[in-house]
Amino acid sequence: MHSSLSIIFLAISTTLAVASSAFAQAPTWKAGVAKAIVTPEKGVWLAGYGSKRPPEGKLHDIWMKALALEDPKGNRAVLVTSDFQGVPKEMSDRIFIQLEKKLTLRREQVMITFSHNHCGPRLGLDLVDYYPIEAEQVKLVDEYTALMETRMVEMIGDALKAMRPATLRIGEGRTGFAVNRRNNREAEVADLLAKGTPLKGPVDHSVPVMTVTGADGKHVAIVFGYACHPTTLSFTKWCGDYPGFAQIAIENNHPGAAAMFVNTCGGDQNPLPRRKVELCEKYGHMLADAVQEALKKPMKTVTPGLRMAFEYVDLPYLDVMTRKELGTFAKDTNAIRKRWAERMLKKLDAGEKFESSYPYPIHAWRLGSEMLVIGTGAETVVDYALRFKAKYGPGTWVCGYTDDMISYIPSRRVWLEGGYEGGSFLYEYGRPALRWSGDIEERIADTVHRLAKAVGR
Repeated sequence: MHSSLSIIFLAISTTLAVASSAFAQAPTWKAGVAKAIVTPEKGVWLAGYGSKRPPEGKLHDIWMKALALEDPKGNRAVLVTSDFQGVPKEMSDRIFIQLEKKLTLRREQVMITFSHNHCGPRLGLDLVDYYPIEAEQVKLVDEYTALMETRMVEMIGDALKAMRPATLRIGEGRTGFAVNRRNNREAEVADLLAKGTPLKGPVDHSVPVMTVTGADGKHVAIVFGYACHPTTLSFTKWCGDYPGFAQIAIENNHPGAAAMFVNTCGGDQNPLPRRKVELCEKYGHMLADAVQEALKKPMKTVTPGLRMAFEYVDLPYLDVMTRKELGTFAKDTNAIRKRWAERMLKKLDAGEKFESSYPYPIHAWRLGSEMLVIGTGAETVVDYALRFKAKYGPGTWVCGYTDDMISYIPSRRVWLEGGYEGGSFLYEYGRPALRWSGDIEERIADTVHRLAKAVGR
C-alpha cells in the first residue's frame, strides 16, 4: 500500500514538473519601454489655436514614450505616444527613414501617435500658416524638430534594447467628459449637465486599456485611449492637458510603469466645460479612474503573435485651388487664410503643381487573436471608431492622430453636415484645397478592410 502511494505520488510529481517546465518554456511576448522628456528648453511657441503663444513656464513636463513588442517568431512592432499637438508628415517621414536605416524597422512596424495636446510645442510645418512669420521662431522650431527626430529614434532603440519576457492583457473602462462639440453649444453644456439633460450627438466614452506585465508580475506599461480633444486649457504653460494629468495619476498608482495615452477618434469631441486648470485635473483623474476600473475587472490575455500591415490611400480634394482663387484669398482679412494663400502662390511661382489628393496613412496590427489596432492619420471624427469597432468586434482599437497631422478627417455624415470638421477649412492645415471629396470615408473604410483582412481579422 505504501509502495503504491509512492508510485502515484512520483507520477503526479513528474507530471507537475513536466507541466511546469512546459509552462516556463511556453512562447511568450517580449516587451520594452523607454521614454523621454520633450519639454522645450527654448522659446518655441505653443501649438494650436491660430495664434502666437510664447511659453510662460509649465504645469508639468511633457513626454514621448515608446513600447516595443516582439512575438515568439521575432516579429517586432513599436508604438510611440507623445504629448505633441501634431507630428507633420515631413518629420515622421525622416524618422521612418532613420528607423529603417539604424534599427531595420519598416514602416508597418511603427506607429507614431500624438495626443493633439494644445499646450505642447510647434513642430516643423504643422499648422504653419497659423502663426505670424518671425525668423527667430522659424529657427527655434527647426532646431527643436530636428532634436525631437533624433530623440525619438534613440528612444525607440532604447525600448528595443529593454525588451524582456512579458504578458499582455486588455480590458476597458468608461468615462463621460467628452462631448460632441458639433451638436452641443459649449456655453450651454454646464447647465445641461447640471439639469441632467441628455447631450446630443455620437460619442465614444470607452477607455480601452492594455497592460504589459513583466515576469515579476509588475506593470511595465499601461496603454490607454480616449476619444477627445486635449483642449481643456488654452493658456501659455507647458502641460499635457487632461492626458498629461491622467498619465501622472496612473504612474503614481503604479510606480515603475509607463502610462501611455492614445487619442482614439476625438476629432469632433471636446472636454466640456473647460478653460480651468481644476477641470483639466478633474478630467485627467476621471480618465485615470476609468483605467483603474478596467484593471480591477478580469482582463483578457493577449496570446503571442503579431501581424502588421500598412498602406497609403489617396484622399481626393473636392477642388484644387487656382491661382485666381488664391489671389483673392491673399487679400483676405482672415490672417491664417491670407498667409496660406500667399504661401501657396509662392509655390506656384516656383513651378510647383498642386496634387489632386493627399496620401493618407493607415496601419493595421493584429496582436494574437484578441486585439486589432487600427492606426489612422490626423483628426478622425468619432464615427470612424464607432464604425470599425462595430465591424471588427471586441478588442478593436481605432487610433486617430497617427503618423501625420493632416487635417480633420470627416465621415460622410459630417461631410454632408459641413461645419468646421466637415467643411471648407483645409486651408488651416496648409492643403492646396478647401475641402475633401465626399467619398473619403469609404476610401478609408475599404483600405482598413483590406489591411484587417491581410493581418487575419
